Amino acid sequence: MQNQIVKQRPVGVTILAILAAIAAVIAAIHALQFLGLIPFFIGPYGIAVRHFNFWYALMYGLLVWVYIWLFQMLWRVDREGWTFLVIITLFYLILDTLTLLGASTWADVSVSIIVNGIILIYCMLPGVREAFGTA
Repeated sequence: MQNQIVKQRPVGVTILAILAAIAAVIAAIHALQFLGLIPFFIGPYGIAVRHFNFWYALMYGLLVWVYIWLFQMLWRVDREGWTFLVIITLFYLILDTLTLLGASTWADVSVSIIVNGIILIYCMLPGVREAFGTA
């Protein structure tokens, strides 16, 4: 048998990978909303509005693919996964901010902004950075 070095995955890294998977699901929901398949709910009465924007749908679709790939890298505790997660999370926050300037409301993007904010803060914790060797 060959001796293989098995990396231990700390609990913090597991939580980060799960948060990346949640961000992928949220990005998929936004992509479907911008394709007009799932409506946006506006106002206190929850009025359903369908809006089609191919560019936003494409960007959120790419984010789904990237977050699934990041989940796999984080699960294997790859250092490059941590670096790329920070970059992509910042991109996602910028995309959500631009979405707010368009046809969306705070209620539409608040969950993704909060989840991505938590991911970014969690990435910067010393224990998580040590697990990836970036401290």
